[in-house]
Amino acid sequence: MRRVAKLSAACIATAALAVTATACGSTSSDNTSSSSSSGGGKGVKIGLAYDVGGRGDRSFNDSAARGADKAKTEFGGDIKELTAKTSDTEADREQRLSDLADAGYNPIIAVGYAYAPSMTKVAAKYPKTSFGIVDSVVNAKNVDSITFTEEQGSYLAGVAAALKTKKDHVGFIGGVDVPLIKKFEAGFVQGVKDTNSKIKVDTQYLSHGSDTSGFASPDKGKEAAQGMLDNGADVIYTAAGSSGNGAIEAVNGVKGAWAIGVDSDQYNIPGLAKYKSSILTSMVKNVDVGVYDFIKSVHDGKPLTGTNTYSLAKNGVSLATSGGFIDDIQSKLDAAKKKIVDGSIKVKTTP
Repeated sequence: MRRVAKLSAACIATAALAVTATACGSTSSDNTSSSSSSGGGKGVKIGLAYDVGGRGDRSFNDSAARGADKAKTEFGGDIKELTAKTSDTEADREQRLSDLADAGYNPIIAVGYAYAPSMTKVAAKYPKTSFGIVDSVVNAKNVDSITFTEEQGSYLAGVAAALKTKKDHVGFIGGVDVPLIKKFEAGFVQGVKDTNSKIKVDTQYLSHGSDTSGFASPDKGKEAAQGMLDNGADVIYTAAGSSGNGAIEAVNGVKGAWAIGVDSDQYNIPGLAKYKSSILTSMVKNVDVGVYDFIKSVHDGKPLTGTNTYSLAKNGVSLATSGGFIDDIQSKLDAAKKKIVDGSIKVKTTP
């Protein structure tokens, strides 16, 4: 009876996944990838639950996708990708993770802090499944909490902005005013002020509280950036998922202005190629490394658990050098990095 029950549950879960994928949107990120033979062995069944924007956001989710793609190429297997909606409730997130677990995906990675409460519940229900979560900490024996020192990388972005501004006026745009994004703001503002205390820093958030639309609204990002540019800022750092694409577009329309990208090296993102001349640098957050490390650990039979933090010292965060636009200030950026790594500079995590 138990074997029959399990088989039935698997069939139901497969159907549920199909329904969920349709509900979450029509992007390619909702499709199951085909098996890869390049990795050998039995491969891995990777379940990816994206934050809003999903694969194709040219930023945060895309970085996670790169890590999963690398693992699939090396180990074989397949990937099932489901994407959050801005209207998601806690029940929606819990159902998404449960559907993946019921269908036998292992490991399952939740991309984004919003999944923390639901993962806490689901991980307890599926103790034999390995879960990973990006940007939050879930205390469970079968969860790998993949975190980053965003404030440290953002500090370097602030130093770069301070050294490149011609108007002594820069801006920070955050997607949602949550503690995670406040870390970006805190580090950036500190980096600017430590470099030149006279520089004015404008800050703006695109959405608030449980409204996550600020991570997936390029129009809002463009409008916010345009407002800062009109107000005199000439360097704008945006930590807002795909909304940052709109900010980069706005900056590109103003001669002499610079955009600072986030999460991925946005200078090298094909979809942003026409704006690359305005992308000073990007605060790269190596989500792909964390995701890959976790999947590999599961493939090797030794799943990572606990909190694994990818810091500046470990190159978990860094400033991209693509385009050569920060080559002239690289020595000063290296000096700042050294001080953070050796503890001479303590970077704040709250504004």
